[in-house]
Amino acid sequence: RLDLFVLFFGSSFCHLWTVSMPGRPLPSSSPLRVGIIGGGQLGRMLSLEAPRLNLTTYHLDAAGCPASLCIPSSHLVVGSISSAAGIDELASRVDVLTCEIEHIDADAVAAAERKYPNLRVRPSAAVVRTIQDKLVQKDHFRARGVPLPPYLDCPTEDAVRDAIRALGLPLMLKARRGGYDGRGNAVVRTEADVSAAFASLGGRDGVPLYAEGWIDYVQELAVMVVRSDWEGTASVSSYPTVTAVQKDSICVAVLCPAVGCSEESRRRAEEVARKAVDGLGEGAAGVFGVELFLTRNGDVLLNEVAPRPHNTGHYTQDACAVSQFENHLRAVCGMEIGNCATIVGAAAMVNVLGAPSGSMSDTLASSDRAQTVPRAVVHWYGKAACRPGRKMGHVNLTAPSPAELDLPLRALLTMERLDPVGDCGLPSAPPPLVSVVMGSDSDLPAMADAVAVLARFGVPTEVDVVSAHRTPDKLMKHGRGAAARGVEVIVAGAGGAAHLPGMLAAVTPVPVIGVPVKTSTLNGQDSLLSIVQMPRGIPVATVAIGNSTNAGLLAVRILGASRPELQKKMVEYQENMKKE
Repeated sequence: RLDLFVLFFGSSFCHLWTVSMPGRPLPSSSPLRVGIIGGGQLGRMLSLEAPRLNLTTYHLDAAGCPASLCIPSSHLVVGSISSAAGIDELASRVDVLTCEIEHIDADAVAAAERKYPNLRVRPSAAVVRTIQDKLVQKDHFRARGVPLPPYLDCPTEDAVRDAIRALGLPLMLKARRGGYDGRGNAVVRTEADVSAAFASLGGRDGVPLYAEGWIDYVQELAVMVVRSDWEGTASVSSYPTVTAVQKDSICVAVLCPAVGCSEESRRRAEEVARKAVDGLGEGAAGVFGVELFLTRNGDVLLNEVAPRPHNTGHYTQDACAVSQFENHLRAVCGMEIGNCATIVGAAAMVNVLGAPSGSMSDTLASSDRAQTVPRAVVHWYGKAACRPGRKMGHVNLTAPSPAELDLPLRALLTMERLDPVGDCGLPSAPPPLVSVVMGSDSDLPAMADAVAVLARFGVPTEVDVVSAHRTPDKLMKHGRGAAARGVEVIVAGAGGAAHLPGMLAAVTPVPVIGVPVKTSTLNGQDSLLSIVQMPRGIPVATVAIGNSTNAGLLAVRILGASRPELQKKMVEYQENMKKE
């Protein structure tokens, strides 16, 4: 209920609530001071959220970093994020210490924890250490029953060859520390590749490596998890599962909800992500970006965890009640976790990467074009230098449904030099809002008017033959998967026994409209009575015998209840009826 008040009454209520919480380190008259190790785009977006929560932020990073553009100059500690002296100076000036990147000096953070007993460090140095070393991270999660790909430590080239015998080929060789955006990884396809891969990752220079078995995955998923641990009481929540679209090992887009992924797989991904983050235990507070694999056999495996807001969570800025950045600040400061639910039917994030030319003007031109896309919101990072492929900003896109997200998303992806189908896995046709089904192809003439009406109103529609008696398994799959595919209304035509509409209504949360099809024996009376007399709890909106036109119009009205543009078209349709 607090989240609803924050959403409607805004920052003033949020200020009142945060300062009055028991156990705050500072009196209510003073903003809480939050130190952030790192001043890149993540730190910048954290600082942009801070004032609404009555927080003030300080950063450790180079002069001119993105975060420095939105804080007072006195709040920037100029230095390297791995500088022990810089971390100590930042810690001495704040009440809470957190990070925007995990590649920091965890020993220096631990020293600050000891030196400043009133300093709250979240995530703690111990948690950061666990995550920094990916082999230690995997051992930690495996001991707690989190599903993982098979892996082995590979301190030597011979150990890599042993891993090939144990895990098979191809094999992914990884640096235990420091890798991101594809850096620190090498694919071993044959045993002849071992020496070159080992050397390329610094193995001969003492860089510790490990190997992962090759995963035949359908797609990469991501879940942002929020954990708060104020005064020893842990609270864990998660944002929806999203598809993370990768190209050349860099995240280029995020799709919410995850596409081509069942509701069961989404729930499983969120369960695995929450279990992993909660398993980090004491000191694990903030937002954690959890990357996962969805395998071809439906398993969900953890890839890795980052102890901070994540690129795959940027969509939350415009699609959710509370963004990942606000929730990170809430959690590290000991506040209540905010509402992680989406406030739109569908969303996407597309990264604005440095143009192939490396030109800032070319990259800005791409960002400017994105602003012409309806419902698109551009987030520019303020980086001074541009280079090809560098993350310079991102664009969030929202819509009432996946179907309505489709066309503007394709336009946005094309602007960013991405193939919507080949690179991003979008279907060749837009997802449907309405599913028109019938028990037999002989019913198609009776259902054609519904299809025509939906086309007239510009409603994306799928048409299929689904028999309750001849193809019951297909019926169950169609009905149970309708909502996950983005379908919001089902129009089902059936004759005779006419079980199709009722059976669909029994297995889907989506509204079902039944169309009794006229039969040669009883002129459709049997169809009408079969559809209209559904038991309590299984509603089917039933139109007149053979009147699929009204079924199509009713579907438009249902959709129009949350879509002003469709409602406007319906009013125009009604006005035109007066002239007929």
